[in-house]
Amino acid sequence: MQLDYTSIRQTLDFLLYDWLEVEALSRHARYAGHDRQTYGAVLDLCERLAADKFEPFNRLVDQQEPHFDGQQLHLPDCTPAACAAYAESGMLAASHDYEVGGMQLPCVVEMAANSMVSAASIALKAYSMLTAANASLLMAHGTPAQQKAFALPQLQGRFFGTMNLSEPQAGSSLSDITTRAVPDGTDHSDDPLGPRYRLAGRKMWISGGEHAMGENIVHLVLAKVPDDSGQLPAGVGGISLFIVPKYLVDTEGRVTGERNDIALAGLNHKLGYRGTVNTLLHYGEQGGAIGYRVGALGAGLQCMFHMMNEARIQVGLGATMLGYAGYLQSRDYARQRPQGRPVAAGQKVVKNAQQPQVPIAEHADVKRMLLAQKSYAEGALALQLYCARLVDTQRAGEPQQADAAQLLLQVLTPIAKSWPSQWCQEGNSLAIQVLGGYGYTRDYAVEQHWRDNRLNMIHEGTHGIQALDLLGRKMRMDGGAAWALLQAEIAQTVAAARTVPACASWADRLATATQALQAATDAAWSSGNAQLALANATAYMTAFGHVMLAWLWLDIAVKAHEGKAAADTGQQAFLQGKLDCARYFYAYELPLVQAWLAPVMAGEGLFVEVASGSL
Repeated sequence: MQLDYTSIRQTLDFLLYDWLEVEALSRHARYAGHDRQTYGAVLDLCERLAADKFEPFNRLVDQQEPHFDGQQLHLPDCTPAACAAYAESGMLAASHDYEVGGMQLPCVVEMAANSMVSAASIALKAYSMLTAANASLLMAHGTPAQQKAFALPQLQGRFFGTMNLSEPQAGSSLSDITTRAVPDGTDHSDDPLGPRYRLAGRKMWISGGEHAMGENIVHLVLAKVPDDSGQLPAGVGGISLFIVPKYLVDTEGRVTGERNDIALAGLNHKLGYRGTVNTLLHYGEQGGAIGYRVGALGAGLQCMFHMMNEARIQVGLGATMLGYAGYLQSRDYARQRPQGRPVAAGQKVVKNAQQPQVPIAEHADVKRMLLAQKSYAEGALALQLYCARLVDTQRAGEPQQADAAQLLLQVLTPIAKSWPSQWCQEGNSLAIQVLGGYGYTRDYAVEQHWRDNRLNMIHEGTHGIQALDLLGRKMRMDGGAAWALLQAEIAQTVAAARTVPACASWADRLATATQALQAATDAAWSSGNAQLALANATAYMTAFGHVMLAWLWLDIAVKAHEGKAAADTGQQAFLQGKLDCARYFYAYELPLVQAWLAPVMAGEGLFVEVASGSL
């Protein structure tokens, strides 16, 4: 059952052109060469890539996992073919400058186009996602020589890229990493590719860490430089960032053929994303892997956050599109699958066995599950595209607009990563439920979508880590400036919605929920006890995310209501679907916010006080 790309495109077009008004970006000098025609061509390109090069092999790469025979890593032939097709499309460099082979495409259009490829095969898409993010970090923080030798070959599709943070003993606690980087000789600071070091250590959960695709793999590795006594500095302030290529290169980015001191120690076989090779890498077993420092000594984490934040939003997009794919497939199944008969109107539960069966999409409970999936997936897609639109404002807007966009993006990034990975995975669970017993089988893709999406709750930081970031840092930075700005944006939507009778009651409920968030934020920190405040951070973030999605659905509903009057019959049905999603979200999802905020308001200390031995 092939994905319904027509439905995805219709929603993308509405969100891009009607809701986010991306055509206005052409007023900025950076995007002046683009218009709706060029944007449409890019969307068409990625739709063809998704349908022809990625989706047909999504099940195959799930079943034929990468394997290592002790000498060589083996991938299905379709993996390098799909990655090569993506590289040849030019999408790796799409948002970069013309001067480096890019299209200067707005981030929001790039993300919309990539969403279809993610829906087609998230495991195959992961290779290009990591490569593009690696190159973007180097374009932002690398020297011109590092950009030429390592970033440009990635944007051209010649090299692949990874990010190396976690270690077997440290996990997400980056302050505890033990990978060492020692200056390589007295002339180490004179290397044209950057200060040269020898690295030794182990890195775990490295996606794309070993394969034979392309000419090279560029690893971005977090490590610590020991002091004069040989001790590693404590904390994250001692972490530096290094470029460690699989094969050494010259200053032109040409591979010399000399293999760096990086060894594949083993493969991790995950629940999902089975088509993405995931590795344990050992650095420096033969004297030290050569690496070139990026940025200042001890500034590695600040540099890596460039890639981490991009990856977090990309994880959110992947989770969104897995949810969207599950929704479309369960919707199409429900429309075609006859089973059962409707309950007749009246006081008694009566079914007429003489009547023909109806498609299960006609049953109220199946409608509930489909509408929930649709509201999660399309709402999450709106969130991702809104964040991408902020990136474009940050790049091309006036200074005041750019600063505001940066603040909004910072406070929304934890939500952009975590909300889709929780609720679109719940949507995948509902997709399985719609298919009933068939949903459990490998005859249908929905069980794979569920497995793939389960990883996104952990990818690039768990819910708990994102929640600590949101409540502990983002809501308090600059005296709450980001939250104040976000409240102002919500207030604008509320004011506009109050002028639309069909949306006015939703506006009032959103205003109440936003006030409740403010009260919970104040209550969380009222004790002055950070440990207690953050103990309920995950409940807080869950509520926060639902309020954000309610805001976006209200904004979309206003736009859909405005468009209905002039729309033809088909478009009216499409816009009514958006209004139905908003109605569902306000009736069934937003009321949950009060329950999630209750322990935050009460200062519930159970998670601080309970003894681990009693668990």
